[in-house]
Order: sequence, then structure tokens, then C-alpha cells
Amino acid sequence: MPLYKTITVNPHTKVFIWKVEESFEDLSRGIELTEHCQNRVSGMKSEIHRRGFMSIRHLMAEAGYVDHDLFYDDLGKPHLKNGSNISITHSFNFTAIILSDGKVGIDIEKRRDKILKIASKFTPLSEYHTVANEEALIRKLTIVWGAKESIYKMYAEPGLGFLQHINVTDFDFDDAETTAKVNFKGRESFYEMKFLEFEGFTCVYGWEDSKKVQG
Repeated sequence: MPLYKTITVNPHTKVFIWKVEESFEDLSRGIELTEHCQNRVSGMKSEIHRRGFMSIRHLMAEAGYVDHDLFYDDLGKPHLKNGSNISITHSFNFTAIILSDGKVGIDIEKRRDKILKIASKFTPLSEYHTVANEEALIRKLTIVWGAKESIYKMYAEPGLGFLQHINVTDFDFDDAETTAKVNFKGRESFYEMKFLEFEGFTCVYGWEDSKKVQG
């Protein structure tokens, strides 16, 4: 079973990453889905999406949960019935979850040059004029997108804009971390973000710094 990586962020927060290599049938063995989730996976046309969906249930098992412990709110945000927080992500053949007592978010993205075409829609490109080359710019933009996607999942409020409301502090690749701020509807909130790169993918995860929330 290819549990790719486990990261203990702190005593209350863990990240689990899975590399999807098994068939859907193999991943389905030993997994009992709720009716809601069974309907969801049955309706998926993409085989890699179906396999990714099932691999997430194995990640949950690594953390001591089963599918019946999970439910989704009206906005599609996942929750655990015991009150713990969970965020879920998948991209091609990688999936991941983060679990914590506090608000958390996670995102995995495959690094691709197409991000250059959409960058101006989610971040001010003028901030990156010192980036050495196109490869480095793709890396940086992918991290910024992943950070904003993670925060969007945490915030879970309609109308929050990547470009207008979420700011990610510039960072060095070697630091593997940054911070971010959301200014939305008169409220400021702050986030700690970490990132890692592997096999052409970027994973970004973070949590709210509740001590700095204002408004």
C-alpha cells in the first residue's frame, strides 16, 4: 500500500500523502462507503478520480477514521463527526489529507506551464519580476496557487477571491514555508503555510494563526 509520506506538523496536526498505483478494485477492498459517497464515486467518469477517491479512504484509515466518520456541508466542505478538522486534495496520481484540532487546508498540484496563462487571475504578476527563470516562476506560482487554494478551503465562504482577498508573503524555495493574510468583509485573518515538492508535484498545507485574527 503506497502511503507516500506522513508529516507530523505538530502534536495536533498530521498530513498523509498517497501515491495512487493500485486499481480501483484493489483500493475498494475493505472500504465501506456511506450511501452518499457510494453515489459520488459511482457517478465519476474518470478512472483516476475514482481511484483517488478510494485512496483518500485509505488515508483516513491511516489516521484511524472510516468513511462513516466523514460528512459534507452544503458548500461541499468535508467535516469529521468528532469535531476534528479535515481537508482533502487530489491531483492525478497523488492524494492527501490533513487533520487537526484547528482550521487546516491542503492542496496538491502538478507543476505545469499552463499556470503562466492564468497567473494574473490569482496573483499580481509584478511581484515576481526577480524570479530567475520560467521554471522557477512555474514553481513559485504553483506554490502560491496551492497556498491560496488551501486557504480558500479553510475559509469556506462564498465570494472570497484569490486575487482580491488573499495575499501570500513572498518566500525562498529553501525555506519551504511562508505566511498569508486574508482581508475579507472587514475581517483580517492570518495563516502559516508549508510546502514540499516531489515527482513534479507541489503540496501546500497550512493552518489559521488564531492568535492574529482581527475583526
